[in-house]
Amino acid sequence: MRLTRVIVLFSLLLGLSSSALADTSKPAATKLGRGLPLIIGRFRVASGGDPVEKTNTGVQPLEATRWDYFGPPGNEVSVEKFHFRQDAQAYEMLSLISAAVRASKSNVEIINGIGTAGFATDNEISFFKGVDFVRIKNVSGHAANLNEFAHVWSEALDKGEADIPALIKHLPEPNEAQKNAVFLNSFADLKQLPFQHAVFDAVQSGGNADAVLATYGPTKVLILEFNTPQLATENDQRIIARIQELWKLGQPAPTGYRRVGNYSVLVFDAPDEQTAKQLIDQVKYEQVVQWLGENPNILKEAEKRYVNTTLGVLIAVLKASGYAAVLCLGVGGLIGGLLFSYRRSQQKAVAYSDAGGMLRLNLDEMTAETNPSRLLRERN
Repeated sequence: MRLTRVIVLFSLLLGLSSSALADTSKPAATKLGRGLPLIIGRFRVASGGDPVEKTNTGVQPLEATRWDYFGPPGNEVSVEKFHFRQDAQAYEMLSLISAAVRASKSNVEIINGIGTAGFATDNEISFFKGVDFVRIKNVSGHAANLNEFAHVWSEALDKGEADIPALIKHLPEPNEAQKNAVFLNSFADLKQLPFQHAVFDAVQSGGNADAVLATYGPTKVLILEFNTPQLATENDQRIIARIQELWKLGQPAPTGYRRVGNYSVLVFDAPDEQTAKQLIDQVKYEQVVQWLGENPNILKEAEKRYVNTTLGVLIAVLKASGYAAVLCLGVGGLIGGLLFSYRRSQQKAVAYSDAGGMLRLNLDEMTAETNPSRLLRERN
């Protein structure tokens, strides 16, 4: 009996101590994790939430933190997360980091499927998703499953718009261009691009423009998108003047240039002007108008939709009525033809019937030419 009490008391103490340890560890885990994964495979967070030093990309996030994971002896993985205000800013950092890595590893390409989009090397996976850019590295040099890290971290992030910036889709051959394109969001100057040219001095955006630079073999295409027609016009005039100045000075100038809507499209190092023209022809300007308040044209748009809908219904009714009329005429003609054929057959049957056992002489139809043997002859 005494032994049983001792065992029960020991069990109660053990349960209370476990609960106490769990309660004391839970706040620390919540504070450390911030909703992010603490354990990935055989790796566990050793430290997290430490601030990251500013990168040399020029892009300034709202928050930058680092998370260190330790696994089997000699294995360490670091995860850096950069949090921005807009999806486009996160993509900008992805494109700039990939361009820097591509300088030493030419096969680095941005592809879809890692987060929203990202790139991978032997010891690094970087991607953006929503307003976050994540960079995962093998610190120890030992092989770790970075794909698993990328998948788990991607699942923990908000997807945001779940798409790349629209300007990249307006490049020639956008699916291929995205792999090496460098995107700048609301740029003040073009110094962050990995390619520089004297004509860039003429561009003045005031932070109200985006840019994308893509490479096609030796040729480069740069699209500048200005937020207002006035800004696009002013820069168009300056760019043309700068190109003419470079011609006069005998200095290298863009192979091709054209304003397309609010875009300024420049082609560099193309084999000839015809190739540059063909590339520019593939750039299509698409304007999306968003009203800050109520759309002043809402009544006109509603009237237009009503007219289009009414006309559509009227045309549908007329078509249906026409089909019905044709069908009725066709069926009526068929039935009329059958009745006419039936009546003709009945008339012929009566004309040559037995008539009650007596011979009916159809004098109007029987003549000497038709059947002489059926005619009565004169008696002598």
